[in-house]
Amino acid sequence: MFDILIIGAGVVGSAIARELARYQVKVAVLEKENDVCEESSKANSAIVHSGYDPLPGTLKAKLNVEGNKLFDQLSQELDFEFERIGSLTVAKNKEELAVLEELVKRGQENGVFTRIVKDEELQEMEPFLVDEAIAALYAPTAGIVNPFEYNVALMENAMDNGVQLFLNNKVISINKKKNYYEVLTNKAIYKAKVVVNAAGLYSGEIAKMIGNDSIKITPFKGEYYVLDHFERPFVKHTIFPPPSQVGKGILVSPTTHGNYLLGPNSVETVPEDKSTTAAGLASIREGAQSLVQKIPFQEVIRSFAGLRAKDISDDFVIEEDKKNRNFFHVAGIQSPGLVSSPAIAKLVVSLIGKNIKLESNPNFNPYRRPLIRLKKMPLEEVEKLIAKDPRFGRIICRCEKISEGEIVDVIHRNCGARTVKGIKKRIRPGFGKCQGGFCEPLCVKILARELGLNALDIRYGTKDSYILVRPSKEEEHEKG
Repeated sequence: MFDILIIGAGVVGSAIARELARYQVKVAVLEKENDVCEESSKANSAIVHSGYDPLPGTLKAKLNVEGNKLFDQLSQELDFEFERIGSLTVAKNKEELAVLEELVKRGQENGVFTRIVKDEELQEMEPFLVDEAIAALYAPTAGIVNPFEYNVALMENAMDNGVQLFLNNKVISINKKKNYYEVLTNKAIYKAKVVVNAAGLYSGEIAKMIGNDSIKITPFKGEYYVLDHFERPFVKHTIFPPPSQVGKGILVSPTTHGNYLLGPNSVETVPEDKSTTAAGLASIREGAQSLVQKIPFQEVIRSFAGLRAKDISDDFVIEEDKKNRNFFHVAGIQSPGLVSSPAIAKLVVSLIGKNIKLESNPNFNPYRRPLIRLKKMPLEEVEKLIAKDPRFGRIICRCEKISEGEIVDVIHRNCGARTVKGIKKRIRPGFGKCQGGFCEPLCVKILARELGLNALDIRYGTKDSYILVRPSKEEEHEKG
C-alpha cells in the first residue's frame, strides 16, 4: 500500500514526486513508457517563459510566474542546464506594437517586468531581426532549459529520496475502495490512499476511469526544425511573434547546448500523431523567416513534432475530483507547463496536505549528484579523471564529444538510461550532426554490457524499437 500514487512521469509528475519526497510518505510513480520524459515533456520549445502572456487571474499566469522564480535554485540543486537569456516579442507594424503595449500591461498585472525596446537598442540586442521590425517586448527573466535533463533530474532526485518508479506500467482501470484506490496496470495492481492524475495527453482517459468526463483533452501538434551548433553569430534571445488565439507562435531560439530551434506550428490532431509534414515544416520556415533574417537552413540536422495537451477550459486543471476524495487531477498542462511545473508541484502537495498529514522528511536531500560533463571541465581535471578511469578517455560521440565514462555514469544512476534514446536524453550522444550514425552502435554495445543483456534486446526508444534483428552470418561463422 502506497500513501500516494502518481500516474505519469513527465515533468509535472516528476516534479510532484520530488516535492512529495520532502515528506514522510510512501510514493510511487507509474509510467506507461520505458523511460521518463517520453511525451510532451521531451518535445517542446524548452522555454522558461517569463509570465507576461497568460491572462491575469488564470492558473497559467499564477503558476508560470511562480515557477519561473524557482528555476535558478532548482538548476543549482539538480544540476541541469538553464540560462536566463531573455525573450523578445517582435512587432513589425503599429497594430502589432499596440499588442506589445497591452502585453506590458498584462505583465504588470501578473507581476512580470517587461519593457519595449526600439531603434538602435533593438538593433544592438538582435542584429539578425528582419528589417521590418520596429519594436520588441523585452522580458529579461525568460530563459531556456534542457527539458530532458530537467525531467530526469527531478525523478532521479525523487528516487534518491525514496520515491519508487514503475516503468512500462499502463493504467487499465481504477477501482475506488473504502479508504484507498486500486490501480490496475498491464503489469500489476497498485494500492494507494491518494492518487494524482498527471497523465498529460491521457489525463482525460484516466479521469473517465473514476467516472469523471469533465476533463476533455485535445492534442495539438507542433512541428520544429533543429539547427546544428555553429560558430558564426546568430540570435542571442528567444524571438517570438506577437501571440494569437492559437498560441505563442513560431519562435526562433537558442538552446542550452548551442543548437537552435525553429517552431512550432499548432495543428489539432490525435495523441499518436507525431509526424512532420512538408506543409507543416514549410509554415515553420515561413514563420521563422518573418522574424529573423539569414537563417542558415543548411544547418538543419533534424525535424520533429511534439504534442501539447489542451483542456477545453484553455487553462490548467489542478483540483481534487469532485466526487472522489483523495483523487487529484493535474490536466491540460500545455504551455507554459514546463516553467510552471515546480509551482504546480507545490500547489498539488498543498492540496494533498489538506486531506492527509504531511510530516517533513528530515533526511530529504535536494541535491542531485552532478553530471560528469567533460566538455565543461578544465583539462587538468579531465586528465585526472582519465587516469582514474580510462573510459573517460574514449570518445563515443564525436559530434558532442561524449565519453564512454559519461555514458556508463548515466546508466547506473537512479532513473538510469535503459535505451539508446535514454542515453541521448541524459548526456546527448546522438544529438549532433551525424544524428547517431557513429555513436549509436557503440551505445548499444555499452548498454548491453552494463545491463547484462544481449545486444538484440537493446531498444532505441519506446515500445518495439529494437535496433538489431539477429546475429550476422559472419558472427555465426566465427562461432562455428
